[in-house]
Amino acid sequence: MNLTVIVPTFNEAPNVRPLVERIGTAVGGLEAEILFVDDSNDDTPEVIRAVAASSGLPVRVIHRERPKGGLGGAVVEGLKAASSDFCLVMDGDLQHPPEKIPVLFERASRGDVDVVVASRYVEDGSSHGLSDRSRVLVSRASTVLTRAMFPIRLKDVSDPMTGFFLVDRRSLPLDDLQPRGFKILLEMLARTTLRVAEVPFHFADRHGGESKASFAQGLHFLAQLTALRFGKMSSFAIIGGLGALANIAIVWGLTRFGMNYVVAAVIAAEVTIVANFLLMERFVFQDMRNQASSIRSRFAKSFAFNNAEAVIRIPIMALMVSSGHISSVIATAITLAAAFVVRFLFHSLVVYAPRRARGTSRRVARERELDLPALAPGEL
Repeated sequence: MNLTVIVPTFNEAPNVRPLVERIGTAVGGLEAEILFVDDSNDDTPEVIRAVAASSGLPVRVIHRERPKGGLGGAVVEGLKAASSDFCLVMDGDLQHPPEKIPVLFERASRGDVDVVVASRYVEDGSSHGLSDRSRVLVSRASTVLTRAMFPIRLKDVSDPMTGFFLVDRRSLPLDDLQPRGFKILLEMLARTTLRVAEVPFHFADRHGGESKASFAQGLHFLAQLTALRFGKMSSFAIIGGLGALANIAIVWGLTRFGMNYVVAAVIAAEVTIVANFLLMERFVFQDMRNQASSIRSRFAKSFAFNNAEAVIRIPIMALMVSSGHISSVIATAITLAAAFVVRFLFHSLVVYAPRRARGTSRRVARERELDLPALAPGEL
């Protein structure tokens, strides 16, 4: 098999048949297969199987009942299951033109690069398929931010945000990748030293179905980017910062309505403790949840610790206000900043610590199973 075309899909049933037909026409005499890695909750996997029965190319589908790692996790699963070492990744909505597949394959076949990136931003490439100017602006800004965060690793990459690329999987430490979102190429380039070439392409209009772009995906991207650059502490800091701003805003709002600042601080603390836990579950420690205790246990530990911390912090804040003659808002900000490192260490080492192995002492289990990446910096 010369090439495996990996297509991660989520509810893309209307696009399956035209995509398979166009890929079949494009690859010509290549020995190629199409591998769908599907996370859909509609009839997309059934449609794929029906199309496969009449396709001139081998078409396989892996339907993930319990998706892990989002689109990036689907791509990594496809890389592991591919029949060829040359794996081309593309979206299932036909915004990535299959007619470019031979161009990417020819460039990769020269043997002097590990990944060939289809870029919207070189030569005559374009991003006209983005639905409006705001999405174009967000895409451009995200690309500039990403390249600024990784100036060395991405010096030869104009479009690290693309989902259209061909990679030689032998150059990737597949078991070391930690997919956490939909920008899997960024994950590969940031964690691995790869030789890169680019070819231009025109980002087309979506063929059918609905776009998956959303505000939540934007948050996922920011969490992914900061975690890659600085490690988990950066994502924790962002969520902690948002929680601190919310905390301060609640204190300010309640005191403006005449509530005692201590009571306002207690209410603000409880609201932000719960909100921060939910955000940490989603964006910071999502890769450690399966090895940790149950969500009830995690919440209980987090809630108890943060309340104990608040019991200590709020009297200190009150003392600062009464004796130090500073405003309640400034006192809140200072005490929250002081609590940040302790909170992170507790959540990394206790709340999300791996479950103890049966028959093994706590010390030995901790030594063996402690998730070191929780404290390690990101790949530079």
